[in-house]
Amino acid sequence: MRIALAQINTTVGDVAANEARILEAYRRGVAAGADLVILPELSLIGYPPRDLLLRPGLAAAGDAALHRLAAQTGRTGLLVGHVGVNAARPGREWTNAASLLADGAIVATRTKTLLPTYDVFDEDRWFEPAVENTPVEFRGVKVGITICEDLWNDEDFWSERRYRPNPAASLVAAGARMILNLSASPWHLGKDRTRLAMLRSLASKHGVPVVYCNLVGGNDELVFDGQSLVLDSEGALLAQADAFREDFRVIETDMAGGHSERVYAEEQLVHDALVLGTRDYLSKCGFKKAVLGLSGGIDSAVVACLAVSALGAENVMGLSLPSQFSSQGSLDDARSLALALGIRHETVAIKDAFESVKIGVAPLFAGLAEDTTEENIQARLRGVILMAMSNKFGSLLLTTGNKSEIAVGYCTLYGDMCGGLAVIADVPKTLVYRLARWINREREIIPDASITKPPSAELRPNQTDQDSLPPYDTLDAILDGYVVQGRSPTELMAQGLPEAAVKRVVRLIDGAEYKRRQAAPGLKVTTKAFGMGRRIPIAHRWREL
Repeated sequence: MRIALAQINTTVGDVAANEARILEAYRRGVAAGADLVILPELSLIGYPPRDLLLRPGLAAAGDAALHRLAAQTGRTGLLVGHVGVNAARPGREWTNAASLLADGAIVATRTKTLLPTYDVFDEDRWFEPAVENTPVEFRGVKVGITICEDLWNDEDFWSERRYRPNPAASLVAAGARMILNLSASPWHLGKDRTRLAMLRSLASKHGVPVVYCNLVGGNDELVFDGQSLVLDSEGALLAQADAFREDFRVIETDMAGGHSERVYAEEQLVHDALVLGTRDYLSKCGFKKAVLGLSGGIDSAVVACLAVSALGAENVMGLSLPSQFSSQGSLDDARSLALALGIRHETVAIKDAFESVKIGVAPLFAGLAEDTTEENIQARLRGVILMAMSNKFGSLLLTTGNKSEIAVGYCTLYGDMCGGLAVIADVPKTLVYRLARWINREREIIPDASITKPPSAELRPNQTDQDSLPPYDTLDAILDGYVVQGRSPTELMAQGLPEAAVKRVVRLIDGAEYKRRQAAPGLKVTTKAFGMGRRIPIAHRWREL
């Protein structure tokens, strides 16, 4: 069968635009002589729609679009993801469905069986699962239609399984000679390797080709990488679509395998994910420009580079906001970065404003030593100015805090946490350094001093992060073990991590939940981010130490 994979970037709720994109892809497939054009999961309404599904007008608009698409099909089939209606009540009103359209009609509709309800997924909240799924005959071939998670439960690949059914195995047992999968699989580090290995295992085990069409683009915190795949009946790779951009591939499923897997450096994958996530977040929210604070440090430098790659230098502005504690070296580094990137750079000193605030509160603070209160006043003054720039010029303020800082609460509410998007909120500090060096792989964009000098908030004289935190390689190892892998402090100490550091970092992580709940959305690039996939109570008294 000649199949076209249309790896498209959809916008949640923009049914008209999504429909137009799908129709364009279909016509391209017809022109290429495809027997079938496959689109990603829920491509008509966008993924994830979340509680927009509770507004009945969205599903109705999607259904009307589905019938319009069906009316425009001919011999070439179109397999599209959409919201279906659950006719067998009681149960949830909607289903996560895929329909095969051809010859002016809806030929068949199949429903997702396995509804993920973990990490960032909550599909059981909205959808009713399929009771059964049978093959569909199309152009003389029995095909099994599956949706995303339906392929992620093979007992020979996963040592631990979340569900009892194995939809792919059931379809093959029922006579399917090819497995088609419409997917919206959000990316994180390692996801692409796991996905390919799993699909290879599935294809070779059942002796059938597997065709996998994945969504691409950013929707809120999630970034979808595309990298759609086609594997032959022995598990050999026939096609791999591009990463982090729209792509269109036509493949003959009976051609000889042996396509070389495209391998990317981890730094490039993270970079490209963050660029796509930033670009789509701004454009889908109606913004064209961004502003951020440039401290001269590595975090703001990396965010500025990502913003320029996403939006273009003409749409990014950097603001230096020095106090009396800001070093000349940091100001020079910020200016050098702005010049290298070609962005507008302005300076607004906060020293006088800081002194005025201190004078104003002096009667209330009489007899008390200066502490983090005064440090936070500086951060909040910077937030006021940056938000003023955002308001005045219609630019989205990008926050520059990394995952390590956010984890332990080294961030100021209504200060450096101000903003509409936390670009590197899921990037640990050690990975920030790797990204900076990757950005500088061909020429120096980020000043070397920003990378090599000790990290500092510069909120008091001679301050460095390591005054009160363990080295970042230790902190990030604890963060990865405790938050990402879900290990206990006892397990982390048994692995050789320093006891004092583990106890301190774990207490800081647990105590900063209230801050993270008020943070801007962050782009997810690890297996466990602070955000929609991590639901920890703020008010609780459970302690593991």
